[in-house]
Amino acid sequence: MGLDGPLLDQQFLKRLDRLALNARMAIKGDMGGNRKSRSKGSSIEFSDFREYIPGDDFRRIDWNAYARFERLFVKLFMEEREVNITVFLDVSASMNWGQPNKGVLAKQLAAVLVYIALANFDRVAVVGIQDKPATYLPYFSGKQGFWRALKFIEGLKFGGKTSLCSAIKECPILKPNGGISILITDLFSKDGYKQALEYLQYLKQEVTLIHLMAPQELDPELSGSLRLVDVEGEEAKDVIVTPGVLKAYRKALDEFLNDVRAFCYARGINYILASSAASLEQVVFHNLMKLGLVR
Repeated sequence: MGLDGPLLDQQFLKRLDRLALNARMAIKGDMGGNRKSRSKGSSIEFSDFREYIPGDDFRRIDWNAYARFERLFVKLFMEEREVNITVFLDVSASMNWGQPNKGVLAKQLAAVLVYIALANFDRVAVVGIQDKPATYLPYFSGKQGFWRALKFIEGLKFGGKTSLCSAIKECPILKPNGGISILITDLFSKDGYKQALEYLQYLKQEVTLIHLMAPQELDPELSGSLRLVDVEGEEAKDVIVTPGVLKAYRKALDEFLNDVRAFCYARGINYILASSAASLEQVVFHNLMKLGLVR
């Protein structure tokens, strides 16, 4: 699985069928789904109907309504609502880097999250971001829509600069009525990341930050005279890499990562740091489960 082949294979998709995205907060939504809302009482209390769409649970079909109207309807319950889930995928130039490539794992994770959301009757959108929203797939539901989403994700091109704050604030599909936002990025952003995450929370989003870094960024093995080139700004800097320089780099990296963790913890934001060398299976079935994002 990679940029030159399918992001996910059928066998892996089957393993995802038993998973669900886990929201800590009660979500207010617009339509019937599997989320809990504060708006009404117990989820076992019948509330309303809506017309059946492919992918809905057959057990919820009201056959009495079908006999009367010759159309399929599913039962809704008082606490159950769909939730809008927005997957933000950083497609700037810095994501198309590293061995293994960060972009491959980022696209795979985006596809996994979309699949899980659709399998649990939620509405999901995918937004590619650079220094502005590069492109997006608006909210949709129904498991049959996954293949369209997968094609969209596979077709996203990496390039340009990163500006997380500008890109997220200019996203035209976000609404201030709650939801779940998941940001997949390496956090190499010219305007930082804190205001972007704070803005999502201002819009009543439950936020998860999936921070991807390449092994060469987490633990560089460099020495001698080098010219380092910024893949987004194209600025070059000549350096002589010594043990002291590497020590200073690791210290600065630790301080940065600790600051990210502390910020997310203080704001109640889910945070995970993953190396692009990690397998998709490890990130999904270990890291994301341990975090509590999936269950």
